[in-house]
Amino acid sequence: MSEFPACKHKKHKSRATRRLGLEWVASEPYRLFFFIGTVWSIIGVLLWPMFYAHAISFYPGFVHARLMIESFGGAFIVGFLGTAGPRMASAPKLSPAELVWLLALHCACGISHLFLHPQAGDILFAALLGSLLLSLIIRVVRFRKEAPPPQMLLALTGILCGITGAVLMTLSSTYADPQQLRLASLLLYRGMLLPPVLGIGSFVFPRMLGGDFGDPKTLSQSQAKRLRAVAAAALLVLSFWVEAFAHSGLGFAIRALVAAGYLLIEVRWRKSPDDEPRGSLTTGLFWALITGWLGLVLAPLHYAQHVSIEHLVYIGGFGMLMLIVGSRVLFGHSGDLDGFFVKSKWVRFLIFLGVLAATTRATPAWVPSTTVSHHIYASLTWAVLAVCWLVWHRRRFVTRDEA
Repeated sequence: MSEFPACKHKKHKSRATRRLGLEWVASEPYRLFFFIGTVWSIIGVLLWPMFYAHAISFYPGFVHARLMIESFGGAFIVGFLGTAGPRMASAPKLSPAELVWLLALHCACGISHLFLHPQAGDILFAALLGSLLLSLIIRVVRFRKEAPPPQMLLALTGILCGITGAVLMTLSSTYADPQQLRLASLLLYRGMLLPPVLGIGSFVFPRMLGGDFGDPKTLSQSQAKRLRAVAAAALLVLSFWVEAFAHSGLGFAIRALVAAGYLLIEVRWRKSPDDEPRGSLTTGLFWALITGWLGLVLAPLHYAQHVSIEHLVYIGGFGMLMLIVGSRVLFGHSGDLDGFFVKSKWVRFLIFLGVLAATTRATPAWVPSTTVSHHIYASLTWAVLAVCWLVWHRRRFVTRDEA
């Protein structure tokens, strides 16, 4: 585990160099996928002001959703797990051929959706996740020197949900059955992201909070963590089935309770005297978790407008968490881990933009007359946030910690 620079237990200053090369990028694929995924998010949100300005002729709801989930969210999952997965198992890193294959599938998926070929896009996305999963399984089975952390079972659940949801979306029978369509949407839009957020979060959040990972010290502790991860994964999948086939409010309630309960149990949130000071990005972590959880709680209370309200989850929760965790990885791998823990007005401004975009997009649920204007405002706000985030980390994308 010590080979994963972004997850070291001690902050450090070490020699950092600028490097380029396919083999190096393949060993740390987040550098490409985080960048390209963020660019896709900008394209995805700008479809709305373009539509209202009559610059495009199609209604962007469907394309926007796919780009944000598959091209943005999927990129961060592939980038993080493609980098961390082999290290967690002390197995070989991704090869240049694997990187090129994954990147080609990812770009082709986004282009297919952008040019209104959703079935092709979903097939390519399922192939992308399947390829990543196969690559990780081969490394764990054949080359691992130690078992991955138990909470990574939730990340595996997210990949399987994404594959299942994307495949279901390619079937004509899905669109003939409203319940099956709802299940497919839940698996793809929420199932692909929520379990990895809990699994990766319970692994990374403690270190982001200034403490250690809280790794299990005994076999019984490891087994307990594994059981909790399995139970959380099973309950989340159950919640999707319940919402699609039984009771929507109950499905939301199960997810909200599982998300809050799992993170409260797995992460030590209270700061101890020996912990490092917490910076502005850590404050952003709390804002993202609170905003996302509020979206889970409020959506079933006003279910007729749940799509707008759930943008508190998608933007304030998933979107902000991906940028914050992405920042943690970028700081750690560029040899500037201290930078993650600084207090910064610039970072607070970025956090403000994220919360503003989420609340602006959710407002039409209660004030329908603001739908068009708030679609535009929220889209432009996220676009500004994403561009600023890329500019802020521009050097860290190509700088490597040589320690």
